[in-house]
Amino acid sequence: MTAAKSAQPPPPSSSSPINLSLRGSLLALATLTLISFTYLSLNSLHFPLQSSSSTPPPTLLSSKVLEESDLEQLSDVYHSAEVFSLNYAEMERRFKVYIYPDGDPNTFYQTPRKLTGKYASEGYFFQNIRESGFRTEDPDRADLFFIPISCHKMRGKGTSYENMTVIVQNYVESLISKYPYWNRTLGADHFFVTCHDVGVRATEGLPLLVKNSIRVVCSPSYDVGFIPHKDVALPQVLQPFALPAGGNDVENRTSLGFWAGHRNSKIRVILARVWENDTELDIANNRINRATGHLVYQKKFYRTKFCICPGGSQVNSARITDSIHYGCIPVILSNYYDLPFNDILDWRKFSVILKENDVYRLKQILKDISNSEFVALHENLVKVQKHFQWNSPPVKYDAFHMVMYDLWLRHHVIKY
Repeated sequence: MTAAKSAQPPPPSSSSPINLSLRGSLLALATLTLISFTYLSLNSLHFPLQSSSSTPPPTLLSSKVLEESDLEQLSDVYHSAEVFSLNYAEMERRFKVYIYPDGDPNTFYQTPRKLTGKYASEGYFFQNIRESGFRTEDPDRADLFFIPISCHKMRGKGTSYENMTVIVQNYVESLISKYPYWNRTLGADHFFVTCHDVGVRATEGLPLLVKNSIRVVCSPSYDVGFIPHKDVALPQVLQPFALPAGGNDVENRTSLGFWAGHRNSKIRVILARVWENDTELDIANNRINRATGHLVYQKKFYRTKFCICPGGSQVNSARITDSIHYGCIPVILSNYYDLPFNDILDWRKFSVILKENDVYRLKQILKDISNSEFVALHENLVKVQKHFQWNSPPVKYDAFHMVMYDLWLRHHVIKY
């Protein structure tokens, strides 16, 4: 009996080959499942579900987009160049916007006031949206709805701030009562565009417009109502540019830093007071008098490494896009500024971003940037110039398309 018992094979231990093999198989299966789930999840972000069976599979679409991309290279000026390329192509194929037809174009609606000056971005958007393939006449096909009221046109006609608020409120309330689209989402799939800061204030009489709708504005200060994940920062571009674009000319940039402008903010007053007599920083106490020569102000951008961009009456300044256009590294000196396209572009790869308190150490900060770092910033700056240029009709990857891309991203996160 004892011998018989001893002859029986012992029960398999936890470390036996059979258990090890089974455990390894289960581990491998779990790993493959996790990888597959992760892959599908990532692809669902890049490729929203399609209703058409003719759409190529994501893997084929990915290869096609990357091969045909007009991006000069997958550079690190983007947070993710591949994601940007894929989603941009998807936007071009699918994104549709319905423009409300109401409002007399001869007053405050539908058409731009003008395409020049420091508020030209608003005008170009009003014109570009009609020139583009994004517009649809069928509201049932629309992803977003554009409220085409222009506070810039109101300002041009001398409308007071109080009357602007009433006009905006009456116009939006008329759309709400006439059409069913606002009430479906409480305005979450609606947007309006304004470059002048008075346009932001003019919407305050309609709380749902501020709270729910997407505000595309040139003064995106996130300490006073701008909501970064909902609203869109519109680049303030003073067009037409007086001189051609600069770039690839680092050997000509012998001046360390430059700023000239009105002292219409606390940071500008401090900047002028601290540095106006410095021998290495070219800081003027006011705008350069045109009597000193033709386009003297603009030509200084060509000769300077770093162009100082302090906030003015608002956090934004057209000087930033001037700097980008002329190939001068912008030095952002403004608190609470949600920079345009900053969810697409890595601003630290082509600009210097400082807090306003850094103004006292400004020269040393700039001098501490090595020549190789400056050259890298400059090369990246040239790559992003196309994103800050308005055109009519719009051109692929220009400022209009970048704003539309930001709206496309916002449209995907709307919850209602």
